[in-house]
Amino acid sequence: MQYQKFSQRQNATLFWWTKPNLKNRDGIICDGSIRSGKTVSMAIGFIMWSMASFDNQNFAICGRTIEALRRNVIVHIPSWLEGMFEVIERRSENKMVVRIGNRVNTYYLFGGRDESSYTLIQGITLAGVLFDEVALMPRSFVEQAMARCSVSGSKFWFNCNPESPGHWFYKEWIRKADERNMLYLHFTMDDNLSLDEKIKARYEGMYSGVFYDRYIRGLWTVAEGLIYTMFNKDYHVVPSVPRDYEEYLISCDYGTLNPTSAGLWGLCAGKWYRVREYYYDGRKERYQRTDEEHYAAIEELAGDLSIRKIIVDPSAASFIEVIRRHDRFMVEQASNRVLDGIRDVATRLNAGDIFFCDCCTDCIREFGLYRWDEKSADDRPIKENDHAMDETRYFAYTVLKNKAYRREYTPLWNR
Repeated sequence: MQYQKFSQRQNATLFWWTKPNLKNRDGIICDGSIRSGKTVSMAIGFIMWSMASFDNQNFAICGRTIEALRRNVIVHIPSWLEGMFEVIERRSENKMVVRIGNRVNTYYLFGGRDESSYTLIQGITLAGVLFDEVALMPRSFVEQAMARCSVSGSKFWFNCNPESPGHWFYKEWIRKADERNMLYLHFTMDDNLSLDEKIKARYEGMYSGVFYDRYIRGLWTVAEGLIYTMFNKDYHVVPSVPRDYEEYLISCDYGTLNPTSAGLWGLCAGKWYRVREYYYDGRKERYQRTDEEHYAAIEELAGDLSIRKIIVDPSAASFIEVIRRHDRFMVEQASNRVLDGIRDVATRLNAGDIFFCDCCTDCIREFGLYRWDEKSADDRPIKENDHAMDETRYFAYTVLKNKAYRREYTPLWNR
């Protein structure tokens, strides 16, 4: 069958396993830009291939977490496959059963969050595996899942957005695709035929620097130089004047020997402003403040304002306990996913969603100093001049995550 609204590259993903010159490949790798149509064509192709090739076999569909996998892929499969297959998700068992006539196969769902995840997939025998966003999974998990594919004719299906060219998957699989007998397809947003030019332009405007190269151009590029190249003092720094703020939050990165940084954020007309800050460097001041002294400073930062919550560095257990004991502020432990948080701050800066009052001098100073560690094989910032940057990241990723770019569901042909 041929979908008119699928691009040539999407159709290649759907049907490569039927082509005489390709069907003996051990699998397929699809990488490239966001919103390029990789996910839907790979998910449909994987189910069609497995149902056409096997009966009464087990398969794995893997994401970074099962929750993300359900949100991005599994929940939409019944509609994607409507009219072709009967699909039953057994949520409590983390599996999906697909049936056509008397033929039935089972698809187990796995999350590859960290190095310990490989233990989850041990012991099962598989006829194939689909990795959604493989570059976000630890190598140990991916290799363990592949090792379970011992059924004759089993194949590997990979998709991802680019990361660093030092990433193990890029070096070991994309650059060695032919050597590993894999079909490699590179996607751009032009491969999504239903993505109109206005929507493309909107996504292009969300990113700059390394994130633009990776998420829009679909390139495996090195993260180097300043992290927030899009930060513009003339635009993002605003006067410290009264505004009609609708609500307030505080973000905090706690330090003992390292500086403690906290920002008071106010929401005004749909934009968030870092209204003022508390920044204390014990080394510079030659005095290490206690948790109670830091809490008193947070009280002073808040004044008599009604603070919805404080988002705090999750490692600051003793300080969190002090805040809770005083029983004024609700505490939320921040998400500390560094790269996701950096990406969200960059997206917000590009979109004009966050601004910094000119009294926040230490935060503004760090924006001009916060850099990628170019000696690291992985994407990571240098652990210097990062304390206000960390709590700004906590704020963006923890508070604004529902609006930050995520692979939200769009209709079938918009994937």
